Amino acid sequence: MSISVHNLIKNYGEQRAVDEISFEIPSGEIVGFIGPNGAGKSTTMKIITGFLSEFEGEVLVNGKDVRSNPIEVKKMIGYLPEHNPLYQEMFVREYLLFVARMYGLNDNLQSAVDEIIERVGLSKEQHKKISMLSKGYRQRVGLASVLIHNPEVLILDEPTTGLDPNQLVEIRNLIEAEGKSKTVMLSTHIMQEVEAICDRVIIINNGKIVANDTAENVKRDKSLEEVFHELTQKKAE
Repeated sequence: MSISVHNLIKNYGEQRAVDEISFEIPSGEIVGFIGPNGAGKSTTMKIITGFLSEFEGEVLVNGKDVRSNPIEVKKMIGYLPEHNPLYQEMFVREYLLFVARMYGLNDNLQSAVDEIIERVGLSKEQHKKISMLSKGYRQRVGLASVLIHNPEVLILDEPTTGLDPNQLVEIRNLIEAEGKSKTVMLSTHIMQEVEAICDRVIIINNGKIVANDTAENVKRDKSLEEVFHELTQKKAE
């Protein structure tokens, strides 16, 4: 299994954000991690990627424990947080060269940057400052930065939030293409997004896993109507 989570618990003071959850994601699968705001999605992803180290339970990425092997795990993962962290005053190509050096890609630095720029559709934008880009192109820069070291696992937290319909489709297509050769965990609050690109959906609500199945089967589950109502309301906002 690429990602294995067993009996994961995370508390913030007296508040339990993640309540003893377990799931597995095998290699080569795109899994939608869906739930209302505050359900525990981002916390779970931060634990898997090693950005939160204080928790109970066990989390493995490609068999490596995230606690005892944090550097090795981070090398295997491409993580795009919900708020895409970019250096706005850097030029696109300059920024990607910087990221590539951080990952130690010094031997084939230029070719690695050339390849990722082409792959994510940034050729015409590569000499612009990041601050001058549309939100859709900034998301492409974020995706390029997490793909440049060719990770085996992608963890994407709300990668299409705030995009217009055309940008949304383009970013979805990029993610779907990457999912053919990588394990992808995609957080979203939009069920339609999961249906469009995901092989399976895991629903978390109030810190607990309430569904783990195909999108089609999950939609037929009458016990999830309240969760779907919250997701629909969020989309309408």
